[in-house]
Amino acid sequence: LQFTEEKLGQAEKTELDAHFENLLARADCTKNWTEKILRQTEVLLQPNPSARVEEFLYEKLDRKVPSRVTNGELLAQYMTEAANDFGPGTPYGKTLIKVGETQRRLGAAERDFIHSASLNFLTPLRNFLEGDWRTISKERRILQNRRLDLDACKARLKKAKAAEAKAAAVPDFQETRPRNYVLSASASALWSDEVEKAEHELRLTQSEFDRQAEVTRLLLEGIHSTHVNHLRCLHEFVESQTNYYAQCYQYMLDLQKQLGRFSGTFVGNPESTSPAAAPSPPAVAATTGPAVPTIPVVPTVVGVPNAVAEGVLNPNEVKPPASGTRRARVLYDYEAADSSELALLADEMITVYSLPGMDPDWLIGERGNQKGKVPVTYLELLS
Repeated sequence: LQFTEEKLGQAEKTELDAHFENLLARADCTKNWTEKILRQTEVLLQPNPSARVEEFLYEKLDRKVPSRVTNGELLAQYMTEAANDFGPGTPYGKTLIKVGETQRRLGAAERDFIHSASLNFLTPLRNFLEGDWRTISKERRILQNRRLDLDACKARLKKAKAAEAKAAAVPDFQETRPRNYVLSASASALWSDEVEKAEHELRLTQSEFDRQAEVTRLLLEGIHSTHVNHLRCLHEFVESQTNYYAQCYQYMLDLQKQLGRFSGTFVGNPESTSPAAAPSPPAVAATTGPAVPTIPVVPTVVGVPNAVAEGVLNPNEVKPPASGTRRARVLYDYEAADSSELALLADEMITVYSLPGMDPDWLIGERGNQKGKVPVTYLELLS
């Protein structure tokens, strides 16, 4: 009745102090944003909605969630099986194996990141919503009931006092109407008793309301500690994410180095199934100056000038062209696979040029008296 009359504007309502209202608003804000951050983080860690529903059901049934293969690990499995079908000794098969191994490592890193983020970030958020917030909500409901009881007692006391005042003003002291006087005096006494009962109930309900308000206030002030705890968890989440992306970057950088180092293997007869088979070195290109030999990548071929066995570059046999040299900045460290290649250090400057018939993924690099092949992907060519 009290609640309905308040909604209709027919009853007065006890208002909480401004500090208490601010605590309530802050708690509601914390709950709403914690729910949104929790849900979106779950989407980030597991984009598949069906998998999220499955994990939710396992959690509600208090059963262990089965281990699920990550997308990277599944891709690695497919690549490895394809390499076995195509031939692990072929250039394509070799590359599939290399890339598949990297994808497997990426998948394992993703699994570790998901586990760490779930344990250090999602679990504390979920514990707050399912633990502390439920307690706060329960105590707030009790406080609301106490407040309604208090306002109902206030309304009852107000009505009793009004009736008592009315009864006290009615008595007629005329002797011709003694019966009315007696009845009026009895009504006044009854309303006085009713006022005393209402005052007693009001004191009790006021005491219960104050006690419940204090309990709820202490719980609401604990929201500050919740923010501190969530801040620590957020730092741990960022650290886990940083480590995950750093691992991914390092894995991909290592893969890029491996693919760049063996990219010369892929420039061969597409019909060949053996990595040792490669096309014959092109003939020497005619220029306005002296003839410039190309870089051989196959065993010695009789009759081709300056061909070198086993594809090893002899720096003394390679001369830069009269024009066409450029400066380049090295982007990443690179270890030479053999004596025909030039080892590189990140951020150093070298001179590069191309020779007729060279693999377009490679250039000749010079640094002082050192000379050798360098992968284009590790360079930033300067004008």
